[in-house]
Amino acid sequence: MDISDTSLARWLPDWLQRCAENTPDHLAVKCGAVRWSFADLDQRANRLARQIATLGVQEGSRVALLATNGLPYVACVHALTRLGAILVPLNTRLTPQELCWQLQDVKAMLLLSDSRYASLADELQLPDIPHTTLIADVAGNVSLEAIPVAESECSLRSLIDLNATQVIMYTSGTTGHPKGVIITYGMQWWNAIGSALNLGHQPDDCWLACMPLFHIGGLSILMRSVIYNISVVLHERFEAEAINRAISEDGVTIISVVAVMLQRMLAALDADHKQYPTVLRCVLLGGGPAPRPLLEDCARRAIPVVQTYGLTESCSQAVTLSPADALRKLGSAGRPLPPVQLRIMRDQQPAQPGEEGVIYLKGPTITPGYAERPEATTQAFHDGWLSTGDMGYLDAEGYLYVLDRRSDLIISGGENVYPAEIEAILLAHPDVEEVGVCGRADVQWGQVPVAFIRQRTGSDVQAASLLAYAAERLARYKHPKAIYFVEHLPRNSAGKLVRRELIKLLPV
Repeated sequence: MDISDTSLARWLPDWLQRCAENTPDHLAVKCGAVRWSFADLDQRANRLARQIATLGVQEGSRVALLATNGLPYVACVHALTRLGAILVPLNTRLTPQELCWQLQDVKAMLLLSDSRYASLADELQLPDIPHTTLIADVAGNVSLEAIPVAESECSLRSLIDLNATQVIMYTSGTTGHPKGVIITYGMQWWNAIGSALNLGHQPDDCWLACMPLFHIGGLSILMRSVIYNISVVLHERFEAEAINRAISEDGVTIISVVAVMLQRMLAALDADHKQYPTVLRCVLLGGGPAPRPLLEDCARRAIPVVQTYGLTESCSQAVTLSPADALRKLGSAGRPLPPVQLRIMRDQQPAQPGEEGVIYLKGPTITPGYAERPEATTQAFHDGWLSTGDMGYLDAEGYLYVLDRRSDLIISGGENVYPAEIEAILLAHPDVEEVGVCGRADVQWGQVPVAFIRQRTGSDVQAASLLAYAAERLARYKHPKAIYFVEHLPRNSAGKLVRRELIKLLPV
């Protein structure tokens, strides 16, 4: 590690180590029945780092991790930081073929897994990428299976280089193969600072993490924990009843969810005839445009929902609605975080307030590019601005309203139709539980919108009734031309609707 550059803007004391020094007994992470203080986490990260180092991992090594949310994941993230190695989180829902492609594309030198995914990791059979299993005992001690702790001390880092790559995280990929987004420590730092300046920071904050840690929305919570010196309550998976119980019993003050998760939490809350405690001060709602009925329902319940917009390339949040504006700007994603610049471009020109266009972002929280993809990086950036591919507009006060993914846009008879707008209307119907809208090829109009609906339990609503309901509330060119009832909608591991998969549900 070359620390000849002594610029204060580049080098910072290791965040976890500083937490362990300042508040060693403060709760760092609770997972199930196991609780780790910052001193515990610091010691476990060091021990695991020394084990991993015996396998040849060093600065710049790319280490893939195939694991569920849990203590092994947390320890591994910080252990790799101590070695200056690069984490490559793998989506546990991918097929073996997809996992093999990502491992080879990223040039991983080691694959780590937890015990749950050890057999899947073995199945990959990549002779040039060895696999080792992370194991945890009942007390939460994490180690590498069959790898003894090195007797001699290896050199562990006590400084964080903000310019260094922390993570290469693959996007879901709307077409073709996904791309590995470069996430630096500086991106994590500035994103955490920007979020705290917007949402506030309290020493007793406790962030509930139920999003997958292999997504940026989950991983960024672990980083904010050690930057803010706050606790994390970590859940292996999302279960509405368990999440509600944790909010009530574990002193949770902040939680990050997407709309479908929040809907299920509210349904479980109603079933138990309960309400959330006042200590819950922020429900960060991301994952795409939120249905207005859901936001209004939360407003009636005095649930502090704060809508946010971000993507992997922006290290989670890029735009967030301040709690003070939650009701005044219902439906808005808010204003850019302090470190972030935002503009809307329409026909390669800056859009006027109210004009729809493509969302562009710039600043220290934005990725420098895609690993091993110089052409993709060049295509995504224009004069230093990242084209997100998302559509939106700014109102007269500079508040962002996200419309849809550009790739999900339906062009019907020359008119732009945004699936999220139709979904929001149908979601307001009392018999609709979930809805997804996509474009279907049409000889006359090019494309027409169609809707896939999961009804509420016990409902016998008919398609004709829902079509009439939508027709009363939408411009004619936005009317869904057909409604199909389905048992479930395609969603990714973060709970986001995958609209490109909807077309596969059409009857043959």
